[in-house]
Amino acid sequence: MSSFSTTATVDDPRITLGDGKILPPVLTGGGDDRSGPGRPDYATRLRRARLGLLVALTPILMLFVSFTSAYIVRQGLPTLDPQTNLLVKDWIPVRLPTLLLVNTFVLLLSSLGMELARRQFRGEAVLESGNAAPRISPGEQNKMPWLAMTLVLGLLFLFGQWAAWKQLAASGFYVSSTPSSSFVYLLTGTHAVHLMGGILALFVASFAVLFRRALATRSIVIDVTAWYWHFMAGLWVYILCLLEFAR
Repeated sequence: MSSFSTTATVDDPRITLGDGKILPPVLTGGGDDRSGPGRPDYATRLRRARLGLLVALTPILMLFVSFTSAYIVRQGLPTLDPQTNLLVKDWIPVRLPTLLLVNTFVLLLSSLGMELARRQFRGEAVLESGNAAPRISPGEQNKMPWLAMTLVLGLLFLFGQWAAWKQLAASGFYVSSTPSSSFVYLLTGTHAVHLMGGILALFVASFAVLFRRALATRSIVIDVTAWYWHFMAGLWVYILCLLEFAR
């Protein structure tokens, strides 16, 4: 039986000079901001980062959906009174502190600042990547410290939440006082924990800016942080409306 085989020759990538010297091959691409053989471009990296964020937000959304279902169902369920052995309704509506409205305004304002920071860095990254015709240079853009403002307002929101919990306790509504007060602490506390994750992401984005990481990297980190922050702001508005109108 005869066999056939093919052979292929590969050109030597070495570059020779006239005097016999050999230069090493030159590798292109693979930088932080430009596409290359081993590095996707800015748009691809941004799309992948947003997809990862969407996957991470899904369990958070499902968690609060389950909390909402339990909150609504528990309102109509009676409990057994051990003294009378009768089913009684123990759901007592909680009067929410007015401070929560102030905290809502602070969080929405921080979300606005985060969006301005996202657009600022994204515009600079797009101009640098060459995907759009540069109308203004990155150095001429407004350098307002939107990121720092968002970080300060986020910390102020958490402090306001702590103050609101103290007002609830002063009114006699503790974590285990009534089922309704337990849900108030559960919903607001869980949201605060997830917002702390956003605060941590803001610190990471701030360090990326302070240490002057690659512009594309800074833009992607800030973009993902911004969308997470917007999600937390919208989630808080939903929680506040749930506690205020579904009690």
